[in-house]
Amino acid sequence: MMKLLLASGSPRRRELLQQMGLTFTVAPVDLDETPRPGEAPRHYVRRMALEKAQAAQARATEALVLAADTSVILEQQILGKPDNDQQAAAMLQQLSGRSHQVMTAVALAGPGGFLQDCLVVTEVQFCPLSDDQIHAYLATGEHRDKAGAYAIQGRGGIFVQHLSGSYSAVVGLPLQETAGLLAKAGQPAWQDWELTHE
Repeated sequence: MMKLLLASGSPRRRELLQQMGLTFTVAPVDLDETPRPGEAPRHYVRRMALEKAQAAQARATEALVLAADTSVILEQQILGKPDNDQQAAAMLQQLSGRSHQVMTAVALAGPGGFLQDCLVVTEVQFCPLSDDQIHAYLATGEHRDKAGAYAIQGRGGIFVQHLSGSYSAVVGLPLQETAGLLAKAGQPAWQDWELTHE
């Protein structure tokens, strides 16, 4: 198996790769994640994943690099990570009782110019949220560093009324699609299972 790097500091993505039974090294990259003027959300998410993968692969040319980017989209507006609790409260009020999209792009870069990516779009319907619910949620601190100011895999999961698409993509990494990219690179995920089996 070729060495696999995860170009992300996200604990959620690390946990999801571990769930897949993969052996990898965490190697986050620091990029400007500001959307370009007029950039469509799906183009932005894909560009971010590709740029992260390519930046990390340039530093480790013999490795396979996996990168991802997740954004919460409400009416074509990107709801990124909130800067403060007030911004987080405003995001949750916007999402309350409404349907939004979670877009996660995954990119895989490797030796010889190998570069593949995919975009997964999941529809998420929130139940109506009261001010008390929002206040209690913000008090947990779970919203920090989360796109759209919520974590579906945590307490924020109780806000989700319905989901259509990939649950793991909302968490931060679509498992089935990630496995597909690895297979295209000649590194199917299941090959690693024998190495990690006790």
